Amino acid sequence: MTAPRNVAPRSVDIDARKAPEDCASMVEVRQGVDALDRALVTLLAERQRYMDAAARIKPNRDAVFDQARIDDVVAKVLAAAQPAGLSPDIAEPVWRLLIDRCIAHEFAKYDATRG
Repeated sequence: MTAPRNVAPRSVDIDARKAPEDCASMVEVRQGVDALDRALVTLLAERQRYMDAAARIKPNRDAVFDQARIDDVVAKVLAAAQPAGLSPDIAEPVWRLLIDRCIAHEFAKYDATRG
């Protein structure tokens, strides 16, 4: 049974790779990083499509930037980072930059669809 067309898959395929603790060479490390990067691109592309939807749905341009939502997203990421073993020193700046770029993308999409 396949999911309906309008429902996103619940997982992203990641190419075969060794676990980081099992890597014995930089070739193996790089293969793992490259596999994860390809999966992250797929996830980020889906996240971007949600920004496209937000630009389509939001009632006005002032609704694009929402500091309370930014703070909420960062807090949720930091809460998820700890149990996943992701350093907050990586998580917070990466997500703040991601959010910043997503907001810029959303502004551009909003203006393109309303202009």
